[in-house]
Amino acid sequence: MLNMVFLTNSWLSSFNHPGLCITMATLLHYFLLAAFTWMCLESVHFYFALVKVFNVYVPKYILKCCIAGWGMPAIVIILVLTINKDFYGNGSHSESNPYSNFCWIQDNVVFYISVVAYFFLIFLTNTAMFITVLHQIHSMKTRTQKRSRFWKR
Repeated sequence: MLNMVFLTNSWLSSFNHPGLCITMATLLHYFLLAAFTWMCLESVHFYFALVKVFNVYVPKYILKCCIAGWGMPAIVIILVLTINKDFYGNGSHSESNPYSNFCWIQDNVVFYISVVAYFFLIFLTNTAMFITVLHQIHSMKTRTQKRSRFWKR
């Protein structure tokens, strides 16, 4: 959906309809944040699969992942729309080329908080999960090497 909204955004912004542009910018923002959130949920899943292998049972795990994956971006979008719906709009980069219009976040502060900071938090989470998984794999490898040396003796 992110690709579909991105590809149709410029064409739909050429109609110069503010409501349509706000809708497209909101959808683009939502699906971008949803993609980031699902990326984070995948790293949490790898953590459960490779580090917490045994005795991990989360009731209704898929439902909780879906609520987090689709709900957290929705909360951000609702907050932005509640504060001011005019944060979304048509940002024309060139007056000579009408097809350069693109519906997106118009305020830099809102962009940095709702996209860049959101991505940064997810990036930190993914990095922490990655380091933890690598440490677990390395420690498992070290343990198996010690065992094999013991049995060779």
